[in-house]
Amino acid sequence: MAEAEAAHRPASQVLRELMRDFVARQREARDYDQFLRNKVEAARSSTGAGQGRPNEEIEAEFAARRASVLTQV
Repeated sequence: MAEAEAAHRPASQVLRELMRDFVARQREARDYDQFLRNKVEAARSSTGAGQGRPNEEIEAEFAARRASVLTQV
């Protein structure tokens, strides 16, 4: 109450803003969770369809890229 008074705003306005912020954060978290679930499912589907690459292959490719960049510097 004291902080609302110090900001020259009614406590009800502060409470409404807090509720809006809470709802927005919850919605963002839910949307992100759904986005992440979709990405994981897509990755699993592509891996199941044989479209993935082994981790060792990726690591070797990027190790070669890093080495190439370091020799250019």
